[in-house]
Amino acid sequence: MPDDAPLFDERAAPAQRSTSVAPPGDSANDPSGHRKRLRKRLLEGGLEALADHEVIELLLAQAVARRDMKPLARSLLQRFGSLAGVLQADPRTLEAHPGMGEATAAALQLVRVAATRMAREKVRKAPVIGSWQALIDYLTIDMAHLTVERVRVLYLNARNMLVLDDLVGEGSIDEAAIHPREVIRRALDIGATALILVHNHPSGSPQPSRADIDITNRIAEAGRLLGITVHDHVIIGREGHVSLRMKGLI
Repeated sequence: MPDDAPLFDERAAPAQRSTSVAPPGDSANDPSGHRKRLRKRLLEGGLEALADHEVIELLLAQAVARRDMKPLARSLLQRFGSLAGVLQADPRTLEAHPGMGEATAAALQLVRVAATRMAREKVRKAPVIGSWQALIDYLTIDMAHLTVERVRVLYLNARNMLVLDDLVGEGSIDEAAIHPREVIRRALDIGATALILVHNHPSGSPQPSRADIDITNRIAEAGRLLGITVHDHVIIGREGHVSLRMKGLI
């Protein structure tokens, strides 16, 4: 049953419906007290208090009050492979999953939005080169589970502060998706002195391809001629990340 399906037949005669209004407490919607116990464990036990399926179950319960969400939570984990996979899944894919709907998909996506904004805020408040792990955390939350390849350019000023996080496009990273001259021209237009290339591998493996290496070096060469430094090219995947700079490929 989708989450927005009616809980009773709206066409039923008045006599078939309860005339009392149930209070919003646990006793009305959760007679066994299961959700209340989950919440108590979460508040008292912290990060590891709940299993992954219980985290999803409790999130879903915020959207739909009168359903046992445990089977749905387990089916989502089975399909998407992990808690991160569920929370970072495409909203339309989530909404179409059996038993899901707009409200439950939104409840899960809200977590991703909040986590991404928190991580992005950390990146914006400090020099990127000096807070590398914060950058990797942000990119991983935002890109690791995407099902399409996206190319981004992070433009930095002379203090290595983030000036612009620019989504260049989608598709394999070649000159059809990213044009070296356009990347450097954009840097000059906004007064950036350095940049970091970023893209994801939907396959999961972050290992660079020959095309990844070639396009990086073309952009780096174009930048050198005009005083724009290419600090790195970071590839994000479900299995981790790779820095072309650290691998000696730039």
